Amino acid sequence: MKKLLFLVIEGCSLEYISLENTPNIYRIAKDGFCKCVKAAVPTIYNVNHVTLLSGKFPCEHKVIGNSVYNPETGAAELLGNSGPKEIETIMDFMRGKGASTALLTVRNEVLETLGRSVDFGISAEAPKDILLRFLDMPEPPPVESLQAATWILEVCYRLVKKNSIDVIYCATNDALMRKYAPDSKESIRQMRKVDEWLGKIYDLDHDREVYITGGYGMGGKPRLINLQTVLERNGFHVYCHAPFQDKVSEQKAKKNDGPKPLNQIGMRCLYLADDSDKKREELVNFLEAAPYVDMVSPKEEAAKRFNLPIEMIGDYLVFASEGYAFADFDGEELEAEGFRGNGSLLERAIPLIAVNAAEVPEKYRYSRDIVKIIMESR
Repeated sequence: MKKLLFLVIEGCSLEYISLENTPNIYRIAKDGFCKCVKAAVPTIYNVNHVTLLSGKFPCEHKVIGNSVYNPETGAAELLGNSGPKEIETIMDFMRGKGASTALLTVRNEVLETLGRSVDFGISAEAPKDILLRFLDMPEPPPVESLQAATWILEVCYRLVKKNSIDVIYCATNDALMRKYAPDSKESIRQMRKVDEWLGKIYDLDHDREVYITGGYGMGGKPRLINLQTVLERNGFHVYCHAPFQDKVSEQKAKKNDGPKPLNQIGMRCLYLADDSDKKREELVNFLEAAPYVDMVSPKEEAAKRFNLPIEMIGDYLVFASEGYAFADFDGEELEAEGFRGNGSLLERAIPLIAVNAAEVPEKYRYSRDIVKIIMESR
């Protein structure tokens, strides 16, 4: 049985990879292949981890964020971390074939949700002392720090070296990409450190089937739009739902300088109170003319085009254009110089570097194809 290794560098769009700054990634790609694939929509954290681990689109696994809108109550409802228990992951699949498995993440949510069948699970957010002692690892740095990414990669390195577990899924955080542009000195320095660990991990076992990908991309969003307020003030009775919502209270969101923008992602699901043909046409025309809108799509078209569950996306999907994100705050528009985010279609393009892959490069179009192909071929 060929051993498997999945390395997910969260938020890593193509611009973070270069021959000068990530030579080991280029070396690994030379032994296999490198190409661009598409992340799942919306381009956010939990959607793409479930997609990667299950090999299924959101229309199948039914995860499009951490929140759903209930039209009956007229309110958004946060989802728990119970996860899609009925969805088989690559860990479930390979463990059923007798393989040993490990899930290594910075954030604990992935491990809690999808690590139910792994033999070895560790997160930087809530590590178990016995596992740290087993790997002779120090206490992890803060979850949102740049050091957390290299810490979890070192965990992966030590685990492969000491135990050589059959199937390993290792995911970093996106703190670097959320704070720094690809050409910044901080980004270059950090990517070199990440690249160094990737090279060390790869050199432990060149026969292993390896997939390195980005999960989802990240881009600069210097302008925030409160789409709910904009539409209300222009006479549209619409509820704008953010499929990913910040899990903070209003009190915690307020600092000395006032409330902070919440739910800053590049996508909204629109639920129409007035769904007459005339009002729909007016709404679409208004949004298509707005500079902050990249695409507005009716649910039927969006579900088919982006492989989404039609019952969970409202009447329309709206995606933000380059340089913009949607957010909840007081007012209509807000300058957010230096803010970087995800969630729109512009963060779909991610790298895939594979060695000893199960199929030829042309077979991989979406991130979900990595696991889908493995599960179909074994």
